[in-house]
Amino acid sequence: MSKLTRSGFHALRTQAAELMEQSQGRLNVLVCAGTGCIASGAMKVYDYLRTTCQSRGIPVAVCLKDEAGKEGIHLKKSGCHGFCEIGPLVCIEPLDILYAHVKVEDCDEIIEKTILGGEVIERLLYTQNGVSYQRRDDIPFYKNQHRVVLKNSGKSDAEDMTEYLALGGYTAFEKALFTMTGEEICREIANSGLRGRGGGGFPAGRKWESVRRHTEEPVKYIVCNGDEGDPGAFMDQGVMEGNPHSVLEGMMIAGVATGATEGYIYVRAEYPLAVKRLQIAIEKATEIGLLGDDIMGSGFSFHIHINRGAGAFVCGEGSALTASIEGKRGMPRVKPPRTVDQGLWGKPTVLNNVETFANVPGIINHGAQWYKGIGTESSAGTKTFALTGNVVNTGLVEVPMGTTLREIIFDIGGGIPNGKKFKAVQIGGPSGGCLTEEHLDYPMDFDSLKKLGAIIGSGGLVVMDEDTCMVEVARFFMHFTQKESCGKCTPCREGTKRMLETLERIIANEGSPDDLELLEALSDTITDTALCGLGQTACKPVMSTLRHFRQDYLHHVVDHHCPICNGRRRRLEIKADLCKGCGKCAKNCPMEAISGQPRMPYTIDNEKCIHCGACWGACPFGAIDAIEEE
Repeated sequence: MSKLTRSGFHALRTQAAELMEQSQGRLNVLVCAGTGCIASGAMKVYDYLRTTCQSRGIPVAVCLKDEAGKEGIHLKKSGCHGFCEIGPLVCIEPLDILYAHVKVEDCDEIIEKTILGGEVIERLLYTQNGVSYQRRDDIPFYKNQHRVVLKNSGKSDAEDMTEYLALGGYTAFEKALFTMTGEEICREIANSGLRGRGGGGFPAGRKWESVRRHTEEPVKYIVCNGDEGDPGAFMDQGVMEGNPHSVLEGMMIAGVATGATEGYIYVRAEYPLAVKRLQIAIEKATEIGLLGDDIMGSGFSFHIHINRGAGAFVCGEGSALTASIEGKRGMPRVKPPRTVDQGLWGKPTVLNNVETFANVPGIINHGAQWYKGIGTESSAGTKTFALTGNVVNTGLVEVPMGTTLREIIFDIGGGIPNGKKFKAVQIGGPSGGCLTEEHLDYPMDFDSLKKLGAIIGSGGLVVMDEDTCMVEVARFFMHFTQKESCGKCTPCREGTKRMLETLERIIANEGSPDDLELLEALSDTITDTALCGLGQTACKPVMSTLRHFRQDYLHHVVDHHCPICNGRRRRLEIKADLCKGCGKCAKNCPMEAISGQPRMPYTIDNEKCIHCGACWGACPFGAIDAIEEE
């Protein structure tokens, strides 16, 4: 194969655009092939549609370069639509029809009525509050979003590079490579206001410029953090599966800007489909000459490699991630030196997450002011969130920075199911905090949330209703953090263990008010002295729940009974007809709440009783009964 030139790239793009135009003249059937829909049986639907259409003499093309004729269809495996809850999803263009919860048994009807007859099958449309929606973009879940990073996810074949080129793919890279200097690229990214989407919110342009200025170093690296470890988070997964080329293009532009020639994508091994699609994207970009040596005759070379992480949460931290790529144990190190000065293999390194890189091509193509026009003054652009928990519509959403929690949870998410009341939302995963009803109208951006003691983090949103005990929420996240601690620093290794033990004691109704002071003291110490950002923010779920939901803790440590965890309060009674007056219950009661005379029925003072169950276990006659109070 001859070497790709700039004019050859233009020819490829022109050919791709022509093929896309031809494709739009016939039916395009897109079956969502994101992880969520695949788990629900999407590939069975895809295979049945393909084989049945072919058996009925309907020509089927599975990529843009395939010829199906005017009577045929294009059958595609699209990226994730984001609304995984209603999958498998089948989208039919240009009829603008979206079918939800599609099963293999529905395929014959889809072929007969919609593909051949052009009819809409009402029963397969998404319905909310009695209203059926034919168009995807009319569904409230999508209508209230503003998609930039996810713009083409669900609307194109994630594995077809020709389709990415037809949609304008790699034009930003070409522009950066031939018409901009490294300094101009860094300035454009800085002027756009793009901040890192991995949690810290550090200005991306400033980071790139720091690496670019290391002109004394012939070797530099671009590293993409795809190690998405927060419970309930799947934003980066959706981007890597649905639009992998956008991530590669962003990394390549960063390479041009800083003078780096090698890129690494660090992906969780738990994301096999993301790894597969990234590998396909890299292979195809290399095959046509957009990756490799002397790209398009420019003299610039760039290669991208994939590293699969073993699942350690701590490897989401920058220095631990680079250590893992180097083959070492993934543990954070003391800073400075910063990654921009001494990162991967001790060389200057740009380290951004998946979503950050996926934003870059749009900024280069449309300009910094276009991007800055979205979001808020200090937090430009959009943010993807993984909306999960006690909410009607769960899934992957993208909204402008500054959108309120109320808009995300109630307008997009559809509110709380079963008529329950909203109680809290955990934002930012184990490193974030809980926000309450009073924060629903607060703007979601980096600086506003920082004032509340919370962080956007990578973008996980776990919604909780009135039936959630916030002490149990704090215990869950502390259990996760303690288990995932790398153990390098004492505050995190030992401090989180003590906090977890205290929380478990409280949950078991065996704690005291002093335990709340202990949790606060431990939190302050760990936050001030832990080595890395993960350790320093590990206590946020505990501190935010203590601050906003102290009553939940008091139920456990004062009443020794939580109405959410333990159900309706019960009082213990000794049945006089069964009690033999042996006194074993009184001897085992730690609160001296039981009194009586030998060989006479004993009684329980429920004001002193802590419902520990010691008497219950000690009584040999089954004389102790629990009576539910009204």
